[in-house]
Amino acid sequence: MRILFITATRIGDAVLSTGLLDHLLRLHPDARFTIACGPVAVGVFDRMPNRERTLVMEKRRYDRHWLTLWSQTVTTLWDLAVDLRGSAITLLIPARHRAIMRGGRRPGHRLTHLAGTLNLSTPPLPVTWSAPEDHARAAALLPPGAPIIALGPTANWSGKVWPADRFVALFRALEPSLPGARVAIFAGPGEAERAMAAPVLAALPSAIDLAGKLTLAEAAACLARCRLFVGNDSGLMHLAAAAGTPTIGLFGPTPASEYAPAGRIATAVLAPGTPGRAPIEDLPVDLVVARAREML
Repeated sequence: MRILFITATRIGDAVLSTGLLDHLLRLHPDARFTIACGPVAVGVFDRMPNRERTLVMEKRRYDRHWLTLWSQTVTTLWDLAVDLRGSAITLLIPARHRAIMRGGRRPGHRLTHLAGTLNLSTPPLPVTWSAPEDHARAAALLPPGAPIIALGPTANWSGKVWPADRFVALFRALEPSLPGARVAIFAGPGEAERAMAAPVLAALPSAIDLAGKLTLAEAAACLARCRLFVGNDSGLMHLAAAAGTPTIGLFGPTPASEYAPAGRIATAVLAPGTPGRAPIEDLPVDLVVARAREML
């Protein structure tokens, strides 16, 4: 059985879609999967079982990336084509069965919308995939013993970024109740991510600096070793929740009703004000500290 799975361009949306892939893997354990996604999301699927190939959709003018994807997929007869982008391309390639996500932006959590594509009444939780070498690197970077608090002080938009001094105050408030606790700073690659993480690293000189140093599979393996993750609404937040790490997502001007972290133990803390429109700067430290203590 051959399955085409067209998913997101962003890391967070790609992570949320892994629950559907995990469901399909369990349903069709011998199937071969082709994943189509954006370049930054490729690493989400690098360690996925039964993945035959990944088609990288580089955005091009006049939507020509869809034509490229069509040319890469039209010569295969797919047993199932799943299209989470709601494109027309799935209707133009040979497939015995099709599942196309419709509806665009609408109320409700993204996970519920994704589940509806396969007519699932209970949304499957996102998962992560890592290899033994990823877990070995994680064990070397985050050795067992002291509890580790993971912080994610970055995001793809400055409006979603909780001030750096709040992250520092959060860890210092939690530290007394966790003897020997250490903090690990996670961030993606690139200068912009590094710049957002830099003030937190400077204020916490003993922090484990993982900013820009990990693949997504390694990041998932590292996050799985942490006692708690607290971070901005970002792909890293969704990765932490999918890895099974107790996760607190911080929300201000983005809707937690749609993008709250989804995992075994995960929650969102909202800045006071109109949900999805409140300034992230209005989110007080003590509110996040109280939620973190509850989860710990």
